[in-house]
Amino acid sequence: MRLIRDLKSIKARDPAARNCLEVFFLYSGFHALIYYRIAHFFYKLRLKFLARFFSQTGRFFTGVEIHPGAVIGSGLFIDHGSGVVIGETAVIGDNCTIYQGVTLGGTGKDVGKRHPTIGNNVMIGSGAKVLGPFTVGDNAKIAAGAVVLREVPAGATAVGVPARIIFSGQPREKEQKESDLDQINIPDPVASEITKMKDTISALENRLSELENKNK
Repeated sequence: MRLIRDLKSIKARDPAARNCLEVFFLYSGFHALIYYRIAHFFYKLRLKFLARFFSQTGRFFTGVEIHPGAVIGSGLFIDHGSGVVIGETAVIGDNCTIYQGVTLGGTGKDVGKRHPTIGNNVMIGSGAKVLGPFTVGDNAKIAAGAVVLREVPAGATAVGVPARIIFSGQPREKEQKESDLDQINIPDPVASEITKMKDTISALENRLSELENKNK
């Protein structure tokens, strides 16, 4: 049962969770998933009024708004949860982490598939906005406050407004559990560009010095 996997995933990945009983009774992110699973069940039966009733009830009690039409895999960890919005055509893979204030939304100009598809083992930091019908690949990271408007390849990191893509490589399996909750050690795209410019200037200076020595 997916709710059992959700429960165990939260317990395993949140250092503040002392036991599964605490998660079951006290974690609003887990409660939001319970409401979502019920709402999604009715949505698939085309009982859309009941589906929206349960999803809006969940929003009232948890502060997390998940459209019943969204498709969510197992092991989702919604940490804190307040202000999280997940749209109707959003798809979320297994073992993902979503922090407070995250929006998986549309841009207002798309029809049909309007919301993003999130791969497996993706971390989305606090306040990030992922807007549009594109894919965020497996093991990707989206930094806190980023606004993502285009595809994020597997293993990459999206940083900034609008988000820039940083390729940092996919983490090894042993590192995944530690890295998927890390919102601190994320590459700085501005610092990376400055470093590249410094390297280029240094190479040009060396080349100029060589040419001047040849002309003496």
